[in-house]
Amino acid sequence: MTASPLLLGIDVGTTAVKVAVFTVDGRPVAAHSTDYPISRPRPGWAEQDPMDWWHGCAAGVRAVLAGQAPGAVRSVGIVSQVNTHVFVDEQLAPLAPAIIWQDQRCADLARDLDARFTAEEKTRIWGGPIVLDASFVGARAAWFARMEPDLWARARWVLSPKDFVAAKLTGRIATDRLSGVRVAGASGYLPEAVRLVDGLAERLPEIREPEAPLGQAAGLGLAPAVVVVGTMDAFGAVFGTRTTEPGRAMVSCGTSLVVAGASRESAREPGIVSFPPRDGLTVHAGPTQAAGDAVRWWSRVTGLSVTDVFASAAEGAPGVVFTPHLQGERAPLWDPDVRGSFLGLDTATTRADLSRAVLTGVAMSARHVLEGVERACGVPLPSVAFSGGGARSDLWTQIHADILRRPVGRLRVRDSAALGAALLGAVAAGIYPDVEAAAAATVTADRVFHPSPDADRLDSLYAAYRSSHDALRETHAHLAAWRSA
Repeated sequence: MTASPLLLGIDVGTTAVKVAVFTVDGRPVAAHSTDYPISRPRPGWAEQDPMDWWHGCAAGVRAVLAGQAPGAVRSVGIVSQVNTHVFVDEQLAPLAPAIIWQDQRCADLARDLDARFTAEEKTRIWGGPIVLDASFVGARAAWFARMEPDLWARARWVLSPKDFVAAKLTGRIATDRLSGVRVAGASGYLPEAVRLVDGLAERLPEIREPEAPLGQAAGLGLAPAVVVVGTMDAFGAVFGTRTTEPGRAMVSCGTSLVVAGASRESAREPGIVSFPPRDGLTVHAGPTQAAGDAVRWWSRVTGLSVTDVFASAAEGAPGVVFTPHLQGERAPLWDPDVRGSFLGLDTATTRADLSRAVLTGVAMSARHVLEGVERACGVPLPSVAFSGGGARSDLWTQIHADILRRPVGRLRVRDSAALGAALLGAVAAGIYPDVEAAAAATVTADRVFHPSPDADRLDSLYAAYRSSHDALRETHAHLAAWRSA
């Protein structure tokens, strides 16, 4: 048992909720993960039961508090998957399954909403050439109001997973502007975005800072710990990888990839998200659609366990290009119609070669995003901090170093989003003055992977990866027409 102050972080991810406890210097004390399913009832749909998030949080909190002194946890931070939306009533009861970020059912509605704005208007409102895609909350709200008008009338709130969990913990409802993707800006909600859908404005939570105290935890044995508003998991990873200093970069390899870099410079780059500056520092980032999800798909297809997929990849040789766009792609393509492919197969290709191609293709998607992030930063990003579930594999970490052509520092805490969440709580509890200081004091690498001496041989494969999207654009359009027929 310990009487030292502890920090608790919760990461409500796409495939699991992770709950972790840390010391104030960032040392892991205990962690627990609860898996939950994604339902895909129709082509292009992806849903979850919001109560799975809550039950996973409850199980995780009970597990990590076992053996800890009562009251040792000073604060609770929460981050979650973003562009996932649950419609709830006044009592926080979900009215339908949550529509998660992978869901493409609103692609046509999103195109119609996107077409209402000229390039000049987008620059004025959002600061650059953004795309309102199928994950845009306005498209989701418009779809729900059209398809479920009775439930829309009963809906009191449209919440992200972390806002739902925080409300269950404290009874208070708020969100942060970073989680309000495309509807929130530096000064609050964007009127032009919110009024796209009648009734959306009054269903959105108030906006507060991520580290702002929301209230004391009222259950799960966490009282009197303070609970913060929290933020998106990608920004939790930014804090938990110390991408809070100029010139630092990160790749968080989970269900999807999140690639980010920090700079005092800021150039608009198509396909890259530039977040509002914090104290003059701008984080430029891009999320992809499938990283660990691609590995799980290949596991199902081959009948191999995920562990055996990595063992198979270790026996494979480079030479096949895999594009991991299994359900469209987000950054930097933002194309809901593109699909995955293997390129370069021949009679000598083995299953091991394809397993390796899956891991390498994900790393190539990281490089594609990182190139845009680096241009947006306007300065070189000489190394990358690597975290997430993918960082548990030495092979995958080395593949990233080879493809990215720069050193990759694997972090001591793999669950960087959970650590980032905990650091937000530490600020609210007064342990650190700000999250930047908290990150500097707690984030460290346990090993640096350098590119292999012959890594430049992979550049021609990466060139094939990059050219595939334009080369196969018409092919993907035909396939999209077939899927929608």
